[in-house]
Amino acid sequence: MAESENKRPRRTPEERAAEISGKIEKLNQSISELETKKQAAVSDYDAKITAVQERIKALEAKKKDILAPKPPRKPRKTKKQKIQEIVKLAIKNGMSVETVASQLNIEIEE
Repeated sequence: MAESENKRPRRTPEERAAEISGKIEKLNQSISELETKKQAAVSDYDAKITAVQERIKALEAKKKDILAPKPPRKPRKTKKQKIQEIVKLAIKNGMSVETVASQLNIEIEE
């Protein structure tokens, strides 16, 4: 009888199959949890990638602005050049030098 007490009870194939089915369910559940973590990580990285792509677009636009030729600046005119231009326009419109001088209340010495 001592030998029969020490013997391990044998499980039936249905019991062994049920235990394996339980293990399979746990593994399937862990796979689904890992899939949700994967989706969360993928969405995080997708957001990071789009942010970097937007930054790249902004930098490319800045680079384009830097490399685009700037419109030429008009040279600044000195006071003397401005006065000469005004006198030329007045003469072109039919005024004589004397009439321009009289309009400006200036006496011209000849």
